[in-house]
Amino acid sequence: MSEFGKWQFATAIAAIWLVTYLVRRHLNPLNSIPTIGPSAPLLSYLGAIRYIRDAESMLREGYQKYYGSIFKVAMLDGWLVVFNGPQLIDELRKCPDDELSAVEGASQILQLRHTLGPGVDDQFHVAVVRDKLTRSLQLLCADVVDEVSIAFREYIPEPEKEGEWVAVSMFPVVQKVIARASNRVIVGLPKCRDPEYLKVAINFTNDVFVSSFLINLFPDFLKPVIGRMITMVSKNKRTLMPMVIPMLQQRQEMYEKHGDDWEGKPHDFLQWLLDEARDKGTPFDNIVEKVLLVNFGAIHTSSGTFTHALYNLAAYPEYAQPLRDEVESVLAEEGWTKASLGKMRKLDSFLKESMRLADGSLLTMFRKALKDVILPNGTRIPRGTLVAAASATAHSDGARYAAPAEFDPFRFARMREGGPDEAVKHQLVNTSVDFLTFGHGKHACPGRFFAAGELKTMLAYLVLNYDLKFAEEGKRPANLRFGPADLPHQTAEVLFRKRKPGVSVRVP
Repeated sequence: MSEFGKWQFATAIAAIWLVTYLVRRHLNPLNSIPTIGPSAPLLSYLGAIRYIRDAESMLREGYQKYYGSIFKVAMLDGWLVVFNGPQLIDELRKCPDDELSAVEGASQILQLRHTLGPGVDDQFHVAVVRDKLTRSLQLLCADVVDEVSIAFREYIPEPEKEGEWVAVSMFPVVQKVIARASNRVIVGLPKCRDPEYLKVAINFTNDVFVSSFLINLFPDFLKPVIGRMITMVSKNKRTLMPMVIPMLQQRQEMYEKHGDDWEGKPHDFLQWLLDEARDKGTPFDNIVEKVLLVNFGAIHTSSGTFTHALYNLAAYPEYAQPLRDEVESVLAEEGWTKASLGKMRKLDSFLKESMRLADGSLLTMFRKALKDVILPNGTRIPRGTLVAAASATAHSDGARYAAPAEFDPFRFARMREGGPDEAVKHQLVNTSVDFLTFGHGKHACPGRFFAAGELKTMLAYLVLNYDLKFAEEGKRPANLRFGPADLPHQTAEVLFRKRKPGVSVRVP
């Protein structure tokens, strides 16, 4: 072939490739969805880098330009389609699992199949959370109060002189308190206070976050390889197995000797998992995975949420006394119970308002399209697409919230004064298109009832026992943001001063 012929051949191949690319691009339904940032090949990576560095501005730009519709943003491993506005968020809620899958959406975000293996697809622990844990909240309340009070006394140091302020780096303390209180319910005493066990539980929570971020930097065909290279998550499982499996073996022996009921049978999540797994023939190592996954759900979200709330209280210490008055009044009449926590409306509202402004993520309700999905407006979302709802813009929608940028801690307490329906609608655990911290619909966080009680117990204990503030009064430390994450400052210090509570904090 002559040199001229070679050039003709190369030109023809290039032309065919270009035409094929343009045709496929024209036919790809994703291209009909508007984009925030560049959408052209290669240039879209600039949008992906912007998404990592400043996702919030992209979501707010999409909110302003495409309210009531959808838009897409580039990630390093693909496109994310964002549902925008209350009507579309409700469509996302209603979409069936065989079209937009919550399980597959979470799997793509957390990438646990590539770090823990296919066993994570067996989600039987979710039913245990939804059923047995939620039905046992009243019985477990005393244990949670006990562990919270002991843990805070241990982790907040005593001052050298009475009345002095003590500086505490708060986020690590909150992680430890939540890990202990949650594991008082998950594995019970004394394991919930075992430093090595707690270290694994907290490390797993942090490692899932880091490893999923790293894996999601790569295209799909490389994810399995990268997942095998990132061993931090699987290492936690190997470390935890010799701590938990002997407990399972001991409990199984008691079952074989005495049947389904015996004196001293533990009333904790581990036992419920074992009972469920026995019926399914699930091996012990799979139960250990579920213990890790439940810890992730309990520690990761709640630690960020509570630290955000604590920073708000330290930045606005004038709200401590109204909270304190409510807690003391309720406890004086009823003591620490699930029902008494439910009557602390200002406390409930303070936490919900903190979550509205910052709950750990700018996005929620991740779903993956298992087939092509046609929205009511005719827009087609192709199979394999990752979608989500923009909670950051839903929570700051001026049409839904008055003065949405303002921290108004008793906003929801006032809303609940509108009658029985409003009292239910605006409580912390209730989800809606306007409040998406726990998701919305049938896939809303099943553990939110336990988490809400735990967080309210922690906040109630602190306002009863301490005054708190920042050294630079009224100045809240900036949040840590990358990608959709919206985390509290990890090392900021809060000043604590011990006070004498007007009501006993001991469990009756």
